[in-house]
Amino acid sequence: MKKFAITAGMALAVAMSGSAMAHSDNHGYATNSNGTIWRSSNGACVKTSVWSDADSAACDGTAAAEPAAVAVAAAKKFAVFFDFDSATVGNVSHIADYINGLSETGSISLVGHADPIGDNAYNMALSQRRANNVRSALTNSGVDGSVISVDAQGESAPVAQCSGRGAELISCLRADRRVDVQISGKSS
Repeated sequence: MKKFAITAGMALAVAMSGSAMAHSDNHGYATNSNGTIWRSSNGACVKTSVWSDADSAACDGTAAAEPAAVAVAAAKKFAVFFDFDSATVGNVSHIADYINGLSETGSISLVGHADPIGDNAYNMALSQRRANNVRSALTNSGVDGSVISVDAQGESAPVAQCSGRGAELISCLRADRRVDVQISGKSS
């Protein structure tokens, strides 16, 4: 039993280590330097963390002549940052390009945030304006507005941990003045 546990532990370590390379012809499987797929003691192919169902043919020994285009689920997060007391959106073309490059867009979630300077009701309204303005900027860049949801959290979800006063505090709190953009879809 002890030998089995050691063997299983070693196999797991090898599968997760950098020395277990995934050969380009055997994507998703741990291979030796010759590209041969490693197998466990029961004959199963050792998978890497990048393995997917599309890789199963390499282990079976049946390789397709031409791999078919497979749509892969895509999820990505972006953040759009704002100047103090502003809802003016900067350049979001990199986000629009990513979204427009997907073969299928599932959903886009925009959540506006504000720093804690000022009154809570004002910050809630400001974070809502920020999220709405990012939505407008994305739709103006060709993104389908029907897949975009907009929400606001005001100052309730801070990420910055700041101390100080005046300009130093305002600068430090920049990370809280944002719209979080979460995108789901499929890329080919």
